[in-house]
Amino acid sequence: MSALPTALIAYPAIDPVLVRLGPFSIRWYGLAYVLGFLGAGILIYLLSKRWKLGLSGDDVVLVLLYAIIGVIIGARLGYVLVYGAGQYWSSPAKILAVWDGGMSFHGGLVGILVAGWFAARSLKMPYLTLCDIGAVGAPIGFLFGRLGNFVNGELWGRTTTVAWGIVFPGAGSLPRHPSQLYEAFLEGAVLLTIMIVLALKLPPRPRGELLGWLITLYGTFRIAAEFFREPDVQLGFLVRITGAAGGVTMGQLLSVPMLVLGVWLIWRARKLDEPELGPGSR
Repeated sequence: MSALPTALIAYPAIDPVLVRLGPFSIRWYGLAYVLGFLGAGILIYLLSKRWKLGLSGDDVVLVLLYAIIGVIIGARLGYVLVYGAGQYWSSPAKILAVWDGGMSFHGGLVGILVAGWFAARSLKMPYLTLCDIGAVGAPIGFLFGRLGNFVNGELWGRTTTVAWGIVFPGAGSLPRHPSQLYEAFLEGAVLLTIMIVLALKLPPRPRGELLGWLITLYGTFRIAAEFFREPDVQLGFLVRITGAAGGVTMGQLLSVPMLVLGVWLIWRARKLDEPELGPGSR
């Protein structure tokens, strides 16, 4: 077997801290979250005008506040329970240290879906209508989040011989796939383009269909992209009981039920054909 070559592309040594203000600092990863929510909010506002839902700027801010709370709590708890490998049980206070890293997309998805229910009740609008409009803006957050992973030099790919392999600090001396960028492209740019195209249809698609497409396509892209990602070091209980460690990542395992849920949502939406517009939309 031939030895793997030295990486032809040097990892850009980007300081993960953007600005230091005395004891406080602003990190690129935190900025990624801000840009993701801001971009999603703008898209939600514009789309609500196209769908004639009547959401005001204050309504969108309310939705974003609920979303931020849901994502942070859900993503952190998801990471602690699935990826934490028991390390937090001995030091429960570390669960609150989100600045040290450790956020799970699948946990964040659960968190934002729960938060969306409360937001929909506050706005007196159908839950699935809010989920659909939020689903269109969600890939903006995926895009910036994966770019943040790349800047942090984390969640790197498997070793490779491709010309664009990168040696990541802390990942050994062998070149690896920049899988964070693969996922940023598929789960971010490509998925955002598809969701916008689907959302531009008038009258809008049946209630719940866009959420179904988001979950289905994200699950598909995540499974595909993570064939190039290094399998997780932290083996959660799901991996241990299935014996699926090795070539399979935790993200791939958790994306399988997402595919099932997404396809079911699309089927359900088309069968019931509940309109986004009309009585009860607000």
